[in-house]
Amino acid sequence: MARGFDKAAFATVIACVCLAQRATAQTVSINAPDTSKTRIQVGPVMLNPAVDLSNLGIDTNVFNQPAGQEQEDFTFTLSPRSDVWMKVGPTWLSGNIREDLVWYQTFDTERSANTSATINWIVPLNRLRFSVGTGYLWARERPSYEIDARVPRVEAQVTGAMELRAFSRTYFGVQASRRRVDYQDDASLLDTALQVALNRVSTNLAVSARHELTPLTSISFDVGRLRDEFDISALRDSDSTTAGVQVTFDPSAIIRGSARIGYRDFEPTDVSLRSYRGPTVAVDLSYVLLGSTKLSLQVNRDVQYSFDVNQPYYLQNGIASTIQQQIFGPVDAVGGFGFYNLSYRDRAGAVTLYPDRVDEYRSFNVGVGYHMSPDLRVGVRLEKQWRNTEVAPRQFEGLRFGLAVSYGT
Repeated sequence: MARGFDKAAFATVIACVCLAQRATAQTVSINAPDTSKTRIQVGPVMLNPAVDLSNLGIDTNVFNQPAGQEQEDFTFTLSPRSDVWMKVGPTWLSGNIREDLVWYQTFDTERSANTSATINWIVPLNRLRFSVGTGYLWARERPSYEIDARVPRVEAQVTGAMELRAFSRTYFGVQASRRRVDYQDDASLLDTALQVALNRVSTNLAVSARHELTPLTSISFDVGRLRDEFDISALRDSDSTTAGVQVTFDPSAIIRGSARIGYRDFEPTDVSLRSYRGPTVAVDLSYVLLGSTKLSLQVNRDVQYSFDVNQPYYLQNGIASTIQQQIFGPVDAVGGFGFYNLSYRDRAGAVTLYPDRVDEYRSFNVGVGYHMSPDLRVGVRLEKQWRNTEVAPRQFEGLRFGLAVSYGT
């Protein structure tokens, strides 16, 4: 018993120190976690480990360079991760740990070990429930569709949420978060120091009302206030008022995920920047048809910050979808696409070669896989990516093809 408890305590300390998942500005869960996928239990600690080996093959355009300047290399990415849960009285500690080990054979400058982690303390009481969480990310990767360089950055976030059950299936709540983004000294793109342009703190406060339509489906309404403050580039400081309606489906439902349609009043503090008042969208849904066809859909529309001082932000519109079809027995086929438009907004008085330009980012992928067991899949995958833009040096086209192995979910 003592030795088992020591192992559990050690695992708990590791989980708390490492936290879990990538630090993103997402709402902290205030519901008890679903532990049905537990594969390993050490004392009170439950684990759901998984690992992916992806992109084991050739990248024909390592640096996303225009035609005639492409350089290829052999590469792979190994991604071990695990969900972590522990029940503490009536409360829960819930977290996730992930490591992405990226390796290139020739271009060792592109190698990296990206670490992400989060942890939430969830208190699901009868009428009142609340949670607090924190997240951490250290990565050397492409942070957006705009930035092609694999640049080092650190993100840290704290979040909190509280919800009160007013009626049998209706809840009122409040949520708050603070997220800091720090690009490191050597992070640059096109002679622009990204820490000068993009280091910032984002704070958000929102109130919400949520109604459970069914045990597996809920609808919520929220209104919030978001402030972005930049360390050096005060030109990009802004205040936003947001509102939206969201439908959320339980992971055990036929349709899984969430879909949110909202409105954002984005108001830069610098009068030389135009405001944005319009719709926002955040959709992440999946659906399994007859147990053999899996469909997924992601849609987004929102404001994103640019490193370009003359076009300090853009409106990103995107849609991506994947279909996975069981062909026969353990063999399946996968296909998908992603379409993204980056609509830049000019700063008043700035001289730009391409006013209000729109960059297009496109990707397609196909693959086949073989399920060696319910948890283990081996496959081959081919993906093509390219960017269309008026800025000739920013155009590129690349192809990745190789082996992929995944264990767990």
